Amino acid sequence: MHARTAELLDHLERSHDALRTAVEAVPESLRESPPAPDRWSAAQVVEHLAVTAAGVAALLGRALRKLERDGLRPATDASLVLPTMDTERLLDRERRIEAPEAVRPKGSLTLPQAWITFEESHREVVDVLRAGDGIDVAAITAPHPALGELGFHGWIAFVGLHEQRHAAQLRELAQVPCG
Repeated sequence: MHARTAELLDHLERSHDALRTAVEAVPESLRESPPAPDRWSAAQVVEHLAVTAAGVAALLGRALRKLERDGLRPATDASLVLPTMDTERLLDRERRIEAPEAVRPKGSLTLPQAWITFEESHREVVDVLRAGDGIDVAAITAPHPALGELGFHGWIAFVGLHEQRHAAQLRELAQVPCG
């Protein structure tokens, strides 16, 4: 397994675990109801993560298929990805980042339904990362609305960091007084 794949698989697993723990800590009464009109419920947060991850997996999957048609080359860059990410900016909960309309939750899912959808999209991201293992994916780039141009591995790193950001949001939600 290529070093970048191993790094990002570990990153995704740790982020996934942190999110699961944060979801489980949210009181039942706050799982489907937003704590304020301009805030998301736990179900909406998880739905947003599912939609975002599915979109990233689809974007990268299409790009990998195009790369396969054009001819694959082995990866040569084994440098770590996470140190290149603006982690501080992504994880700073004081700085609000407005989600684009396409990835805003519709609010029609319960938390269990949203979690099932999230698990499916999380697997899609892992699958696309594995599909790109050992391949030179430097030609795969796409703009992120808040972070600018990201490469294949940057998008995968973003998914994990995005989960961590929203895990922090869920931990905040778990602290909201009930009733």
